[in-house]
Amino acid sequence: MQEEISILIQAQYPLIYLVTSEEERCEQAISTIAQAKPQRRVFIWTVTHGIVEYGQPRTTTQHNTVSPEAAIEWTIRQREPNSNASIYIFKDLHPFIDSPPVTRWLRDAIANFKGTQKTIILMSPLQQIPIELEKEVVVLDFALPDMKELNQVLSQQLKQTRQREIKTEEREKLLKAALGLTKDEAEKVYRKAQVTTGRLTDKEVDIVLSEKKQLIRRNGILEFIEEDETLEAVGGLEELKRWLRQRSNAFTERAREYGLPQPKGMLILGVPGCGKSLIAKTTSRLWGLPLLRLDMGRVYDGSMVGRSEANLRNALKTAESISPAILFIDELDKAFAGGTGSADSDGGTSSRIFGSFLTWMQEKTSPVFVMATANRIERLPGEFLRKGRFDELFFVDLPTKEERQEIFNIHLSKRRRDISRFDLEQLSTVSDGFSGAEIEQALVAAMYEAFAQDREFTQLDIIAAIKSTLPLSKTMTEQVTALRDWARQRARPAASSVAEYQRMEF
Repeated sequence: MQEEISILIQAQYPLIYLVTSEEERCEQAISTIAQAKPQRRVFIWTVTHGIVEYGQPRTTTQHNTVSPEAAIEWTIRQREPNSNASIYIFKDLHPFIDSPPVTRWLRDAIANFKGTQKTIILMSPLQQIPIELEKEVVVLDFALPDMKELNQVLSQQLKQTRQREIKTEEREKLLKAALGLTKDEAEKVYRKAQVTTGRLTDKEVDIVLSEKKQLIRRNGILEFIEEDETLEAVGGLEELKRWLRQRSNAFTERAREYGLPQPKGMLILGVPGCGKSLIAKTTSRLWGLPLLRLDMGRVYDGSMVGRSEANLRNALKTAESISPAILFIDELDKAFAGGTGSADSDGGTSSRIFGSFLTWMQEKTSPVFVMATANRIERLPGEFLRKGRFDELFFVDLPTKEERQEIFNIHLSKRRRDISRFDLEQLSTVSDGFSGAEIEQALVAAMYEAFAQDREFTQLDIIAAIKSTLPLSKTMTEQVTALRDWARQRARPAASSVAEYQRMEF
């Protein structure tokens, strides 16, 4: 990133826009660039102090440069021989940049700086560029600290606390846990871990990860999901589980050295209530990666043109910043159902968001695994289903008799220590056509019935609850049949028995 900025300055680009919240780290990088030949003076403008030369106290401000118009005019008027090689950093100009006088002064500065070594750098955490400046400005995202920079932060913290050097494996875990944090955030969280336990080891990784949870919470669109259940809490779906276990180490350096590409994502189609969302949540435990839920309802914001698209960009950027991670989108069919024809309903916002998300999925290089679920395949745009978007497309059908027996075993074991008094095979037979969620609710209904009568629930209570329930497979037979017909030739079955049958048939 520093090299890219240096090239633009040497190439006499008059206006650069740096999107960053790390002012101090960015200033240090620009100061280092300014030391190269020809050496440049660095000036910093803020609305509170006006223009101050970098390294000088804030009291030594240039007179009458607090207003942005006066400050930009001042940069144009500098004619001294050593002022023709200068860098002017304007912090947080975005609230004023749409003002006609400010826009005009910036355009005058661009014209005036031609043939000189003078550059204006706009530094702000928000990207806001008037249409008048779009052809003149270069926009860069100032990258977050990499492993090398975070290693310096960690070494400095160890030196300050006089702690002995830690093992290479412990250091690597602490550094990877801090990826996605700013330099200041990394410093603070390492100090927090030091204060909490008295030393820094790989056991303090959870404390470092807690700062990432705060980062997600501040974002407002992503949700950090913590799941206590493991993959064993999902009944059946052995083919899908096998696929996930095969890729449990897919994001390690060993996998890269072996030549394996990073997994992109998977789409799980299926009947509602059959464990699609639970699979996504438990995968984070299996892979040891943070799980981020993207709430598309929070992405859409009609308060300002372009705000929804900006929300999506910020959410995806946050997910990339804390990668490797799993990005979970529940009910994808509802999130992007109107993506291809939204011009009449919302001015094309859904179409633009849909296009941006597809482009990101296709071109992303960061290790963000997209795990999406869907119930209605006919609502999904065809672009989602083509090869290359997802590594695999799985279909989760209603549980088989053996899977229903396993599901009953899981839910009964959660609620009672001894389940030998229950005939799981009979329960499995009676609940034909039930989804996993419907089985659980029938069990809960049986427990409520017995609890109201102040007694222990029995096999007959569960059977009665099942008999009084009309499953989704009966109420929406046409929808379930259509989904099965579509998936038979287009998706990979999640159940091992079906997958083995299809392999034999082939």
